Amino acid sequence: MSHSSTADWLQDRIAASVAPLLPGFAVEAVAEIDSTNTELMRRARAGRVEPVLLVAERQTAGRGRLGRPWQSGAQHDAAASSLTFSLGMPLAPADWSGLSLAVGVAVAEGLDPSGEHKVGLKWPNDIWVDDRKLVGILIETALSSDGGPQASRYAVIGIGINIGAREGGGMRTPPAWLHQWRPGVTAPEVLAELAEPLVRTVLDFEARGFAPFAERFAARDVLRGREVTLSDGTAGLCEGVAWGGELQVRTDAGVQLISSDEVSVRPRGMAF
Repeated sequence: MSHSSTADWLQDRIAASVAPLLPGFAVEAVAEIDSTNTELMRRARAGRVEPVLLVAERQTAGRGRLGRPWQSGAQHDAAASSLTFSLGMPLAPADWSGLSLAVGVAVAEGLDPSGEHKVGLKWPNDIWVDDRKLVGILIETALSSDGGPQASRYAVIGIGINIGAREGGGMRTPPAWLHQWRPGVTAPEVLAELAEPLVRTVLDFEARGFAPFAERFAARDVLRGREVTLSDGTAGLCEGVAWGGELQVRTDAGVQLISSDEVSVRPRGMAF
């Protein structure tokens, strides 16, 4: 299924920064695995729900939203061209709506703090630069404990980032990559930069929901103000994201609120 990593993923540095927020937190790195999300979901179903960050140099069966494959870089340079990892932790927010959006805010701000490189958020779980995909996010959950509607679940937050140059063949959205403006940065360095702010964001979301992130999302929203088409054929004007994380689309029938598990959305003219 996997074997040990040969790269230095700065595990000690990452663990030291995150452990004060998540007691018992560990960092694991492997050279190759089917999918970091799949592995953490397997563990959760087997009762292993400790907080962990699992990073892989190469995924052989990476997954995106709606069952789509996530394409890592070519086998010989996967570690250099992409960063694929999953954060697993027990979580019990009052409302799960908008978690992928809050995660997107944390990652986009980490990769482009000033916004000068136009790293934007494409609802519900992608990060784009000039309509090209830089990051994909996939969140899954497994039941972690009993206890009613506020029961803790084990959240697995998978993130794939294009680090080096990518070919766009066969991809629904042309790729962007981090080396376009940070040519010397490595995948381990990016992981070390993102891990602690990401965990802090997830804990903040658990405590307060999506509302505190809404304005930060709006500042980087790449669909707001654009004509969009939904995968069910509906077309309209995107009016941004509501306080609950729903996409607001003004159609001939009025404003529709779209939740992320219903449909996909594209700027008009872009294929699904």
